Amino acid sequence: MSRPQISITTDAVIFQLTEIKYQVLLIQRKNEPFKGQWALPGGFLEDDELLIEGCKRELEEETSLMINDLQRVGVYDEIERDPRGRMISVAFTGCVKNSTKVIANDDAEKADWFSVLNLPALAFDHQRIIADAAKILQIPLS
Repeated sequence: MSRPQISITTDAVIFQLTEIKYQVLLIQRKNEPFKGQWALPGGFLEDDELLIEGCKRELEEETSLMINDLQRVGVYDEIERDPRGRMISVAFTGCVKNSTKVIANDDAEKADWFSVLNLPALAFDHQRIIADAAKILQIPLS
């Protein structure tokens, strides 16, 4: 019996506070699945890196944002969370100062900040991951 391929990914939930509202960083996906949809920055872990380092690398590759202070949110392992196959994601969260500039690159068509009170439709299970991260950082979503 052959074993199914299982991949490990990371997702970054980065918040910023501008004036009196919180925003979260999203990328517009350049590739399938969910091409054109908004999602958290993230991607596949490389063989020679720790989870947090993979998250930092993917964040920088997709948005040009470098953050050292990240906190683990959780592990997301629902069986069919990704149409490409079995993916287990570990999410991390952090905050930056207001008006932080981001530049889309790599797998991201666009990168932008969105009010946590008015998010677009999101790919994968990223709405849930954002809610979990907001709870940890005590950021109100309503």
